[in-house]
Amino acid sequence: MSSPPIARPEYVREQVQEHDFDVVNKPLTAWERVRDNTLVRRLFILAVLAGIWQAYAAYLDNALVLPTFVETMRSFVARVWSGELLLKSWVSLKVLMQGYALGLALALVFTILAMSSRLGNDLLETLTAMLNPLPAIALLPLALIWLGLGNPSIVFVLVHAVMWPIALNTHSGFMGVSGTMRMVGRNYGLTGVRYVGMILIPAAFPSILAGLKIGWAFAWRTLIAAELVFGTTSGSGGLGWFIYENKNLLDIPAVFSGLFAVIIIGLAVENLVFRIIEQRTILKWGMHS
Repeated sequence: MSSPPIARPEYVREQVQEHDFDVVNKPLTAWERVRDNTLVRRLFILAVLAGIWQAYAAYLDNALVLPTFVETMRSFVARVWSGELLLKSWVSLKVLMQGYALGLALALVFTILAMSSRLGNDLLETLTAMLNPLPAIALLPLALIWLGLGNPSIVFVLVHAVMWPIALNTHSGFMGVSGTMRMVGRNYGLTGVRYVGMILIPAAFPSILAGLKIGWAFAWRTLIAAELVFGTTSGSGGLGWFIYENKNLLDIPAVFSGLFAVIIIGLAVENLVFRIIEQRTILKWGMHS
């Protein structure tokens, strides 16, 4: 026969007030604030890389192979102060904006056609499968034959670099919109462009923004590569042509200063333009995963 359960005495724990926890209100130390700052951590990484560059270049002691970080920065500041790098950067960015805008417009046209009919969807999927893996730089010979030497040829290859990743990501985002969101739009009587603009684009904006970032990265590196080949018009060119000219003159610090300008512009667009767009849309709407 089993024994009756043992009665345990009641125990009531008193509630501890928030002010009794000294650790909660403990301020962070100066080191902890510095350590938790993303910008400071990244600047520290860059400083370490610059130190390694400087030490290795000093060890080689051959400016034609690898100039020191100090020599590169001296050349960079001098070229910026003279306005040469600023002018070259503006030439490149002006051509880039033309190709990027045209590629974005064509990507939206193909995506809207793909969402409107099965034939349009098949057209986009077929063209994307065929042309997206094709490097834009491979079209340079054809662009040179068809459009001649100059900005139209560069814009042509930029459109190819931008259009397919944006179209692919936008289409994937549209296809991922939930059925509930689609029914809400239909119930409000939205059709055509209004349906795309008010329902599909906001719901698929994370994928669209990812496509815009990829398209920008592809366009920027394609532009520099194209300018290295035939980026001069009327005796002037962009950053790629600046790098090529100084390579021929064996001014290697100037070559590295041109590469440094390419990196700075890429970081500025990524961390200013796209980051601001992301903060004011995806993060604000609570759509960040």
